[in-house]
Amino acid sequence: MHLPILRLGRTLIVPLPEALTDSEWQLLRDRILARVGTDRARGVVIDVSAMDVMDSYATRVLDGLARMVELRGATTVVVGVTPQVAFAMSQLGLKLGNASTALDLDEALAVLARLQRRPAHAG
Repeated sequence: MHLPILRLGRTLIVPLPEALTDSEWQLLRDRILARVGTDRARGVVIDVSAMDVMDSYATRVLDGLARMVELRGATTVVVGVTPQVAFAMSQLGLKLGNASTALDLDEALAVLARLQRRPAHAG
């Protein structure tokens, strides 16, 4: 399966299909991490609006990916969480603690711009 990773300035945009296998999630994670470095990306927007289901594995991969992206110097924003997916994730106690969320791409780009204007802190 071809999983596109688009570039807009220093932001990577990753539209996800309706469903991914576990191995496709792993491949996607590896490709995004590589592209953050090669494209010197400062932000990653992952669009999950086409996904019907976000199970615990997918949530863990996205959360871990967001943490890894952060360690590489970029920020992750997940967009397009449908009401059904949000409800199911809430009922299962699933969280995306390492990623910001936004309703759509425009809002995600605004979130990234706002976060990137904040002064860095020593950690």
